[in-house]
Amino acid sequence: MTNAITVPRGPVAKTRLFFRTHWERGAPGQPTPAWVLRFAYTTWLVAFAFKLLGSSWDVSWHFKFIRDDFAPPHLINTVGTGIVIALVAIHTYTGLGCDRRSLRLMQWGLGLFLIAAPLDVINHRVNGLDLTAWSPTHLLLYIGTGVMLAGVIDGWLKFAEPGRVRTLVLTGLWAFFLENAFFPNGQQEYGIVGLRAWERGEPEAEPSLLNFAAQQIGHPVDRAAVLHFTMPIADWVYPLWGIGMSAVVLLLARRTIGHTWAATAVAGAYVAYRMLIWPLLVAGTFPASTIPFYLLFVGLAVDLAARRGVLTGVLVALLGYGVLEVQSLLGIAPPFAWWTLPVVLVAVTAAWWVTATRSRVRASSQPT
Repeated sequence: MTNAITVPRGPVAKTRLFFRTHWERGAPGQPTPAWVLRFAYTTWLVAFAFKLLGSSWDVSWHFKFIRDDFAPPHLINTVGTGIVIALVAIHTYTGLGCDRRSLRLMQWGLGLFLIAAPLDVINHRVNGLDLTAWSPTHLLLYIGTGVMLAGVIDGWLKFAEPGRVRTLVLTGLWAFFLENAFFPNGQQEYGIVGLRAWERGEPEAEPSLLNFAAQQIGHPVDRAAVLHFTMPIADWVYPLWGIGMSAVVLLLARRTIGHTWAATAVAGAYVAYRMLIWPLLVAGTFPASTIPFYLLFVGLAVDLAARRGVLTGVLVALLGYGVLEVQSLLGIAPPFAWWTLPVVLVAVTAAWWVTATRSRVRASSQPT
């Protein structure tokens, strides 16, 4: 009977059709019409796009102004969160487009995010300005979003038919996952640009923000105060997270997408977005950041090492740190610690071994 339905093209008409024909209680894992599945996961992409735009503007906003709970970036992010709440409610009630595991991940991720959001507001009320992207409440926001994205990726993998649409949506979801995981590194990427601007006598931050940040540490507004405000994170964090963590995410993305240049495509999509948002922020007189071009080469390393996976860690370390050093020499990268290279090499190699072992175990358990 569903096959006889004419599916409209507009999102509003599709929403009305969905509620008219499929709004009924159901358990996770039941068959889902193709148009419903595509519509649901396209809406997930729209939701994460709102959250991405909001978070990108938010970090730039807070390098210029004192925090404002109702700042425009927060409102844009809230639109995305509202769409996510509606989607999780629909998946939960109808059971369509998900199985038990993917639904639980969506629910737990949303729950963590909704717990973290008011805690973050309380944290700012109690402690004042908290620009550090690595604070506990900020980390809980990233973790919640990451768990949520893991559920969406899991659901799409299980329910979408193989083909171009499946690959494109999966690539987009992994690009959002990479952005969310990489996001804390924006602290150093915006911070180093902000510090250099102050040193040039052209501070990007409003005087009220600089005064407030200096008062928090009982210091006048001088280089020491600005350094504490813009670059409070140790130099070893940036490459360890930016190269090591990103390589693990891209390794998982390549295994799930299953295409030759999948990791490069995911990394390229994220870097392309950063290149697009940069001139928009500058045109709006907001602080900009350095762009992690080296991520593209981390993805390339993951793809190139696919046939000889034991070399993944070596290639990631060589290409990632090599291009990051080039960026540093050109003055378009935050400071970083070279001693982290062997740590990343070992960690990425171990991640490859774990994922490869799991893949072999799963393949051996499949009926022949």
